This record gives sequence, structure tokens and C-alpha cells, in this order.
Amino acid sequence: MKQTEALSTKDRILDAAEQLFAERGFAATSLRTITAAAQVNLAAVNYHFHSKEALIRAVFARRLDLVNQQRLQLLEACQQRAGKGPPPLEEVLEAFFGPALRLGRGSAQSGINFQRLMGRMYAEPGEHFRSLLQEQFKEVAVRFRAALRRALPELPSVELYWRVHFMIGAMAHTLAGVDYLQFVSEGQCDPSDVEGTIHRMVVFLAAGLRAPAGPRGTLRSRK
Repeated sequence: MKQTEALSTKDRILDAAEQLFAERGFAATSLRTITAAAQVNLAAVNYHFHSKEALIRAVFARRLDLVNQQRLQLLEACQQRAGKGPPPLEEVLEAFFGPALRLGRGSAQSGINFQRLMGRMYAEPGEHFRSLLQEQFKEVAVRFRAALRRALPELPSVELYWRVHFMIGAMAHTLAGVDYLQFVSEGQCDPSDVEGTIHRMVVFLAAGLRAPAGPRGTLRSRK
């Protein structure tokens, strides 16, 4: 098999897997469904990826390597501008969200598929996806957590972890819930407005991250 043919086959498998995983989820998509969509035989999938789990990892690595590289570059630039002072919270958040949301800019279906995949990755349970998250986001998590601590020095560590957890949930839902947004807003919200989406997320989450960490029970309605 020539190298160009091997690459073409591999890319067809990755493209088909990405689209089907985004549409149906990981558990509901079989290797045979992927091979039919990619117009290859099962031996080709086994040759290039060896298993469904390895194929899932390859689908994510193909996009996430670039997304995470861009995130770290933006964060580094933000921190250099801040010098010895704390980095601006809004810039840290934009460095994190921007590359992921911009992946789906325009009409490129592959970018839209992968955005939905990222939402599914956070939503679908299982040890496999926990290890995938750790593998893909370890450096990003360490670097951004440190930046958020510098940007929010008075926030207790436990509160920071909770709020980062909520922040990731907001991103996952935004990536995966495009159809729901259009439905619930009756078409008033335009998910294709990527920069507007990023701006709204940054404003919303910066306010939540900055909120004072009051004692438990203070949010109950007062009579």
C-alpha cells in the first residue's frame, strides 16, 4: 500500500468516525458503521487504529492537539502582557474558550462535528473518557488553573475547583447544545456568531468566578 493511499484511507476513517460519533454518540456507533461510511473494510480500521478506543483517541488528537497548542500560546501571551501582576481574568477565559469555539467557525462541517464531539466527551461517562480527558488536557489544566489562581487570589481553592467545574460544563453545553439554543430562543440566538458567543461566555463566567464565596445556605430565599 502506497503512503498516499494509506493516508487517504486513514483520513476517510477519521472523517467518518468524527461525523458518526458526533451524530450518534460513541457507544451507539459501531466500527462496521464507520467502515461503511468511509467505504473501507474492517481490516483497514484494524491496520490503522487496532481498536475502537484507539480510533476515538485519534479522532480527538487530530483536532485537540492544535486547539490546546493555541490555548497555551494565547495564555502565554496574556501572562507576558501582565508581567508580574495577575493576568486579566477575561483574557484567561478567552484563551481557553476561543480556540475550541472558533474551530467550528464558518460552514466547515468537520469543525461543527468536532465541537459536538467535545460536548459529548464531557457528557458521556466511563473510565475510557476520564483517561482521555487526563491525557489530552493535563498540561492545559495545570497551566490554566495556575493562571486562574493568580487572577483570583482571594478565592479559596475549593471554590475555584467548583467554579472551574461549572465553567467546563458551560463550555460543553455550548459546544453540544446548538440545536437546543436555536429551539429555546425561537431563532433569536445565532450560534454561528462565534465571536459573540465567546464574548457572552467570557462575560457570564467572569462574573460567576468573581462572585464572593459566601457561607453555605446564604442563597436560600428570604421570607
